[in-house]
Amino acid sequence: MERRQSGEERRQGLLRMIQENDRPVTGTQLAKQAGVSRQVIVQDLSLLKAKGYPVVATARGYLLNDPVLDGTRRIRKVVCRHGYDQLKAECDAIVDEGVILRDVIVEHPVYGFLTGELMLRSRRDVRALIERLEETQATPLSSLTDGVHIHTLEADNEEALDAAIEALDRLGILVSELDV
Repeated sequence: MERRQSGEERRQGLLRMIQENDRPVTGTQLAKQAGVSRQVIVQDLSLLKAKGYPVVATARGYLLNDPVLDGTRRIRKVVCRHGYDQLKAECDAIVDEGVILRDVIVEHPVYGFLTGELMLRSRRDVRALIERLEETQATPLSSLTDGVHIHTLEADNEEALDAAIEALDRLGILVSELDV
């Protein structure tokens, strides 16, 4: 008789599955591989995140956001304002400069700051985000704040960040850059 896997063993297996993939892994894929429901996967990944594992849920699936420990990555936050019609152009302008678009943050009058993990690295990622918004008929978080939102940008160097910020300014959607 085969021994049933414990919850902790399953969660460690989920971490390995995510880590071994080059692309985000959907909850459905993880559920199928683990032999459990998607609801169990959501719960397991929430437990892992609560324990400090860098699990990120994106529109394309789950991934691990391992922080770079050598301090070579650069981070900046920018405030932008635009409608849905400029979402793709904004994201493309950032990733085209080799910058990772980590998240979107809005300030809600009741709940405070709300963050949506994005982890967009390429135009393919941007396209997947737009397709997911369209197929679910979801609205971007910035729709809660009349288009005003914050992005965390990450790059290997200051020049790439400068270029992405200049591209946002050329689009007319940059409000300001924040000190982090």
